Amino acid sequence: MLREHARYARWDGVGTPFALVTTPLSEPGPGEVLVRVDLATVCGSDLHTVHGRRPSPVPGVLGHEQVGTVLAVGDDVPACVDGTPVTTGLRVVWSVTASCGSCDRCARGMAQKCRVLRKYGHERWDADAPLTGGFASHCVLVPGTAVMPVPAHVPDEVAAPASCATATVAAVVAAAGPLAGRRVLVTGAGMLGVTAAAMASRSGAHVVVLDPDPGRRAQAIRFGAAETPEAAPVEDVDVALELSGRTEAAQACLGAVTIGGTVVLAGTVSPGAAIGLDPERVVRGLHTIVGVHNYRAADLRTAVDFLAAHDDLPFAGLVSGRFALDRLDDAIAAARTSTAPRQAVVP
Repeated sequence: MLREHARYARWDGVGTPFALVTTPLSEPGPGEVLVRVDLATVCGSDLHTVHGRRPSPVPGVLGHEQVGTVLAVGDDVPACVDGTPVTTGLRVVWSVTASCGSCDRCARGMAQKCRVLRKYGHERWDADAPLTGGFASHCVLVPGTAVMPVPAHVPDEVAAPASCATATVAAVVAAAGPLAGRRVLVTGAGMLGVTAAAMASRSGAHVVVLDPDPGRRAQAIRFGAAETPEAAPVEDVDVALELSGRTEAAQACLGAVTIGGTVVLAGTVSPGAAIGLDPERVVRGLHTIVGVHNYRAADLRTAVDFLAAHDDLPFAGLVSGRFALDRLDDAIAAARTSTAPRQAVVP
């Protein structure tokens, strides 16, 4: 039996500091995996939650971008997405969602919208089973979680965002279709935007990144953007990827695509203003508009494979700080002012 204890940071609502709590560890049950969290990153949605811009259960254990090491494995645990056995000592990332695999949505290939979906870092706190988020020393992976091994040469700071940002972008790129030879607009040059610029440019696309911040535009160039105009309008693009969550950016994407163009909306994950849509333009333009939220197991594999194969890109520079778990409030504060899109938390 495991004799260690775990620690986690409990979020008790807007305006309250995180509470550091200790809980005993137990052996994982059937289908479960116990993982030691080696490093987590503060995602933009964590910030939205903490500052009251995104609804989330209270109290809760936040954090859903992390990398860790398997400590114990229960009975009947499936292999990793790539077929690697889940064994003690394996370095892994895991999906933000856990799905049942048997409901109608799972059967239709939409496991990321399972009828009984569970989301790491988004569940209501349960004192008897609290290890459900990345802002903790350990996490218990429940059945239906996609797991991917992480190669040794990929640093923790690069691997952790694969669980959310990188895999989400992989899902967005998959929804956009083949990108080679196409003109692609990316709105927003935060973590998702520069990752999208990298994936699209390495796929052979001509990438245009739109962001009002000059520092972020410069960052996008380093990740493969060919053009970084200061402001809209951008016109005649084949694909537009909205990753900023800003209403005006979504509107710009709808106005930018040419005949046969595709718009993928993924940045808006909290309530916002509605935008205008000209149905005649969509009809006459043969446009496709797609929404992406969460991602599939295959997208997590694509994310890790991409990071492992493109270590020439400066992904490590997108993460700053190394805050201990008892300084999570400081990490949240730093995330509001830092030029780096992610802050690291080392439990």
